[in-house]
Amino acid sequence: MSNRPQRSLRHEYELYVENEIEAYKESLPRRTILKLGDEAVGALRDEPQLALTELVVWEEVDRIIFKRLRLVSYETWRRKRLKDQRERQRPEHWGFAPDCALAREVRPPAESNVLVSGDDNERVACYLAAHGYEVFAVGSERGVVQRIVNAAEEAGLLDRVHGYIADLREWSREVELSAVVCSPSAFTGLSTEERREVIGLLQDVTRDGGVHLVSAADGDETSMHELSSQYLGWQVSVERQGAAPTNFVARKGAA
Repeated sequence: MSNRPQRSLRHEYELYVENEIEAYKESLPRRTILKLGDEAVGALRDEPQLALTELVVWEEVDRIIFKRLRLVSYETWRRKRLKDQRERQRPEHWGFAPDCALAREVRPPAESNVLVSGDDNERVACYLAAHGYEVFAVGSERGVVQRIVNAAEEAGLLDRVHGYIADLREWSREVELSAVVCSPSAFTGLSTEERREVIGLLQDVTRDGGVHLVSAADGDETSMHELSSQYLGWQVSVERQGAAPTNFVARKGAA
């Protein structure tokens, strides 16, 4: 569960070009591929070559396909990539208010590990992954985890979102977290003692300054009180809409 090394934009561009070229080759019948080979040989005849090897020919084929597909240069691709990245980092892109608790409170250092659990967290996982965090979607129900993974794949963020079908009590103590974001369903089916066990484990593996954000279930005051009692030594706040609680926020080592 260690962090994956971050790929450079240059490397991502090279993968993009390679995938586009290979997809084009696979769409062609064999006779057309052979014609491309002949075209490449013809183009290379007038260039000084030590040896007209198969590798040199296929590199020329790739250059021909690059031009035929009108693939953009690295700088053009880079500018668009960075623009798209900035857009996906906006809360509004995922349907969140710009001043929502997620945007305000969950802002760990780059490359941090974040755990997400519970229903309806697809957009949460994608928003966090878009900021470069390693997002671990953990849940005991396959469908819930699969929806998060599918959403990440559709958004092009699958390399940052990792799905685990498991009980939260099974979370590895070897993986340090900077944030935990849960909806109430993350604790469904757990007894009071089991919820305490889960929360204690997640507290232990959260770094100093890390934050836990738990949304309230239909203004459930009882669950908010129960959570508050388990976060002694943390900076705790309960956000409300009118009189009803909406979010529980706790920050470690900030009391």
